[in-house]
Amino acid sequence: MQTLVGWHIEMEFREEGARTAAAALLRLGDGTELRAHGYTSRHPSDPEQLRVGEEIAAARALNDLASQLLTKAHGEIQEVSPVPTHPLS
Repeated sequence: MQTLVGWHIEMEFREEGARTAAAALLRLGDGTELRAHGYTSRHPSDPEQLRVGEEIAAARALNDLASQLLTKAHGEIQEVSPVPTHPLS
């Protein structure tokens, strides 16, 4: 049997001078909401490339989100496992 599940991630950006911030929100099917943030700063001698700053900040926010998902999954495995399990990474 095949099951199709979808998740949607909302990503917002804020540009302040040479600093770019990304905020990610993931809503899971069980009602859990995970929020993550990522940041980057442009060196003063670098040209302005807003899209590049957004990509780096977004990647860092998604890395944070991935870590949170692994921690959540590990906790759920621990709840039903009769033996201690190793953290996921």
